[in-house]
Amino acid sequence: MSFLWGVMGGPSAGPQPSGAETIQKLCDRVASSTLLDDRRDAVRALKSLSKKYRLEVGTQAMEHLIHVLQTDRSDSEIIGYALDTLYNVISNDLEEEEQEENLTKVDDLGSQFTEIFIKQHENVTLLLTLVEEFDFHVRWPGVKLLTSLLKQQGPQVQQIILVSPMGVSRLMDLLADSREVIRNDGVLLLQQLTKSNAAIQKIVAFENAFERLLDIVTEEGNSDGGIVVEDCLLLLQNLLKNNNSNQNFFKEGSYIQRMKPWFEVGDDNCGWSAQKVTNLHLMLQLVRVLVSPTNPPGATSSCQKAVFHCGLLQQLCTILMATGVPADILTETINTVSEVIRGCQMNQDYFASVNAPSNPPRPAIVVLLMSMVNERQPFVLRCAVLYCFQCFLYKNQKGQGEIVSTLLPSTIDATGNSVSAGQLLCGGLFSTDSLSNWCAAVALAHALQENATLKEQLLRVQLATSIGNPPVSLLQQCTNILSQGDKIDRRGSKVQTRVGLLMLLCTWLSNCSIAVTHFLHNPANIPFLTGQIAENLGEEEQLVQGLCALLLGISIYYNDNSLENYRKEKLKQLIEKRIGRENFIEKLGFISKHELYSRAAQKPQPGFSSPEHMMFDHEFTKLVKELEGVISKAIYKSSEEDKKEEEVKKTLEQHDNIVTQYKKVIREQDQELEELKQRITTLMSQNEQLQATVTQQVSQIQQHKDQYNLLKVQLGKDTQHHNSHGDTFQMNGIQTEEVSKLKEELEEWKNKHELLQGQIREKDFLIEKLKSSQLEIGTTELSSQSSRSGGLDHSNELQKELEMLRSQLQLQSAEISQLLIENQKLQVMNTTADPVLGDSGAIVTKSSELEGQLEQQIKELKSEVKALSEEKESLKQHLDSSSSTVAILQDEKIKLQQEVAESKKEQDDLLVLLADQDQKLSALKIKLKDLGVPVEDEDDIESGDQGDEDEDVEEEEQD
Repeated sequence: MSFLWGVMGGPSAGPQPSGAETIQKLCDRVASSTLLDDRRDAVRALKSLSKKYRLEVGTQAMEHLIHVLQTDRSDSEIIGYALDTLYNVISNDLEEEEQEENLTKVDDLGSQFTEIFIKQHENVTLLLTLVEEFDFHVRWPGVKLLTSLLKQQGPQVQQIILVSPMGVSRLMDLLADSREVIRNDGVLLLQQLTKSNAAIQKIVAFENAFERLLDIVTEEGNSDGGIVVEDCLLLLQNLLKNNNSNQNFFKEGSYIQRMKPWFEVGDDNCGWSAQKVTNLHLMLQLVRVLVSPTNPPGATSSCQKAVFHCGLLQQLCTILMATGVPADILTETINTVSEVIRGCQMNQDYFASVNAPSNPPRPAIVVLLMSMVNERQPFVLRCAVLYCFQCFLYKNQKGQGEIVSTLLPSTIDATGNSVSAGQLLCGGLFSTDSLSNWCAAVALAHALQENATLKEQLLRVQLATSIGNPPVSLLQQCTNILSQGDKIDRRGSKVQTRVGLLMLLCTWLSNCSIAVTHFLHNPANIPFLTGQIAENLGEEEQLVQGLCALLLGISIYYNDNSLENYRKEKLKQLIEKRIGRENFIEKLGFISKHELYSRAAQKPQPGFSSPEHMMFDHEFTKLVKELEGVISKAIYKSSEEDKKEEEVKKTLEQHDNIVTQYKKVIREQDQELEELKQRITTLMSQNEQLQATVTQQVSQIQQHKDQYNLLKVQLGKDTQHHNSHGDTFQMNGIQTEEVSKLKEELEEWKNKHELLQGQIREKDFLIEKLKSSQLEIGTTELSSQSSRSGGLDHSNELQKELEMLRSQLQLQSAEISQLLIENQKLQVMNTTADPVLGDSGAIVTKSSELEGQLEQQIKELKSEVKALSEEKESLKQHLDSSSSTVAILQDEKIKLQQEVAESKKEQDDLLVLLADQDQKLSALKIKLKDLGVPVEDEDDIESGDQGDEDEDVEEEEQD
C-alpha cells in the first residue's frame, strides 16, 4: 500500500515512485484485486490522477475501467468513479491553469481516446444502459461522458446510437428527470446528438421533445429565464432548421401558438440583461426558421398563416414599434417580420395597416423608411428595413400600387403635413448619401417588379428640381444624376449611387416599351451609355460599364421602333461602330462575373459586411440572368432576321387569334349542348313523374275493380235468393243472366284495354329512351354511322309495333262503345221493368251506378292517353329540331377543324421553306469558304457590292 500512501499524501519511506509507475500499480490493483473495496479505492485514486496524468491514465487504465463498468454494475460508487475518470481522460474541458500547462499535450488527446473507446460499439451501448440508471452518481457522469464523446467524434457516435435499440428514446427520458442538473445536461447532450442528423432529429421530435422543451422554457420564465432557456432554444433550432418534417409536425401540433408569450414585452423596456437579449434573439431566429424563404413554399405559407392567426405577428409588430428595445433585438425583429409577411397577402395587408404610436399616427412602413434613408442609423438596421420593404412588396401588387400612388400628382398631399413613402424614397434617391441613394433605388425598383402598369404610371411623376425651373420627370432626373456622375459631392462610394440608379432604370425599362421610348426620347442618354461602355476604365468602373451595357441592350430588345432615329437596327449599327459587338458582350459579362453578384444571388436577405459591399440586389440578379442571353442574341441578329422574326410573330399572333376564335365557337357550342342536355334531363324527369302518376292511377283503378267484383258477387247472391223465392222473370224478353254475362264481357274488354295501354306506355318509354341516347351520342361529336343506322332500324320497328297497337286499340274502343250502348239499353229496360221486381230493381240500380262510375273513369283514362300522345308528339318534334341543330353544329365544327388544319399546314410549310433557305445559304457559304472567297455579313456584303460597282464604272471609263 506504499504507493497509495504516496498518492494520498501520506508519509513514505524511501524514494517516491513516478506518476506512470503509480498508475501502473493502480491498474494492476484494479485488475487483480478480488475485494470490491480495494478495486474501488484504486479507481478513486485513478480519478484523482486523471487530470494531471491524462495521457498515462488514458493509455494504461481505459481497458480496466471499461471492464469495471461491465463487471461491477452492482456498486454505483465504483461505476461513478470509473465514469468520472473516463470523462477526465476524454474531455478537453480542462481548467485554465491546467490547460496552459498541458497545451502542447492535449491538442488531440480527446479525439484519440474517444476513437479508442468507440472502436468497440458495445462500449457506447453499455454507456447508454448506464445512463438509464436513476442513481445520481451513475447517471450524471454517464451523461457528461456521452456528451464529451459526441463533441469529439459526433457522426460516428450518432450512428452507433441510431442503430442501438431504443438508443435515442433512452436519452429522451433525461428531459423528464426531476433533478435539474441532469435535465440541463440532458439538453446539452441532445444538442450534440441532433447536430446535422435528420434521422435523429425526427426521432427526437416524435418522442415529444417539443412539448417537453416548451414546458422547460415556460417554467424557466420564457425570455427572462437563464442559460437553460438558451440551451432549449438552441436544441429547438437543431430540430427545426432545414427539417421540413419536423417543421410540419411543429405547426400541426399547435406549438406556434405557444411561442406568443415569449414576445410579451412590457412598457418599461430599459435595463435588458445580456441573457434576456440572447434569449429573445434566439426566439426570433426560431420564428425565422419556420418561415424561411429557403423552406418549401407550401410549408412557409402555412406557417405564415399560423403566425398571423395566433396573434404572433401582432406581437412582433408591437415590439417593432416599442421604445427602448435594444438595437440588435430591433434589427432581428424587423428581419423576422419581413420573412413572416414575405409573399403572404394576408400578412402584408395587416402590416400595411400597422401604425406607429406617434401623434399624429404614421404608418409603420413610413417610419421604417425614415430610418432607412437616415444616414445616422446603424448600417445593419438600414439593411433590415430595406429587406422588410422588399418582403412587403414581394408578390404584392396591391402594396406596389399604394407605394407608387403616393408619387402620382393626384394623390400628393398639398398641405405637406404628412410625409408619404414615395416622398421618402425620392428624398433618399436624390440625397448626398450614396447608401441612401442605393437603398431608395432598390426599394423603388421592387415597387415596379413584374408590374408593367405601374412602370407606365411612374412615367407621369414630375419633380420640381429648383425654384423657377420647369418640373422634370422622375426618369429624366435619374438619367441626369447618372450622367453627372463624379460632379456631385457624395458621402460614401460614388460607384454605389450609379449602380443603384442603373439597377432602377434596368428594372423600369425591362418589359415596358413605353418606358424605353421615353428613355430614348432624351437625345443625351444613348451617347452617354455608349461613351461609358467604350471607355477603358478601372476595375471599380467595370461594374458600371456592365450595367450600362445591360441598359443599352434592354433599350434594343424592348424597342418598338416608334422613334425613327433610335430604331433597333440603328442602335445595333451604333454599337458596331463605336463599341464593337465582342467588346459589348464582354462588358455585359462583367456583371455576372463579379464576386458581389454571386453573393447577392444566394439568398433574398441583403447580407453585407460593410456599406462598400452593397452593390447588387437579389431580385436584380434574377433579371440579369434572364436578360443576358436574349440581349446577346439580339445584338447579333441582322435586320432581315429581325424582320423575319417579326413576321413570324405576326403570323403566330394571327394563328393564335384564329385558334382563339375557334375555341370561342367551340365553347359556345359546348354551352348550347349543355343546355340541350339539361333540357333533355328535365323532360326525362317530367316523363318519369307522369309515368309515376299513371302508375298511381292504375293502382286506383285496380282498387275500384276489386270493389266492383265484390259488389258483383253480392249481386249474384241476391239474385239467387230471389230466384229461390219466386219464378224466373223476364224483362222485355231478356233475362238478368244475360245482363251479367254482358257485364263480364265488358270487364274483360276493359282489362284488355288496360293491358294494351300499358304496352303502349312501355313502347313509348323505349322510344323516348332511344331518342335521348341518340341525342347524347350526337352531342358528343356524333358517333359512327353503323351504330346510328342500327338505332334507327330499331326505332322503325318500334314505330310499326306502335301503329299495330294503335289499330288494335281503335278496334277495341269501337267494341267497347258498342257494349256501352247495349249496356245503356239494358239500364233503360231495367228502369222500365215491372215494380214486381222489388229488391232486384234496387240491386240493378246500384249496379248501374257502379257502371256509370266505371264509364266515367274510362273516359278520364282516354283523355289522359290522348294528352300523353299529344305530349309525345311535341317531344318528338323537339327531338327532331334538336337533331337538326346538332347536325348543323357538327358540320360547322368539321369546317373549322379543316381550316385549322390548313392553317397549321401552311405554317409548317413556311417553317420548312425557311429551314431549307437557311441550309442552302449555309451550304453556299461553306462552298465559298472552301473556294477561298471571303464571306462577310449581309451589311458588309451590301456595302461591298456598292464599292464593286464604283470600281467597274471607273474601269469602263479608263477603257
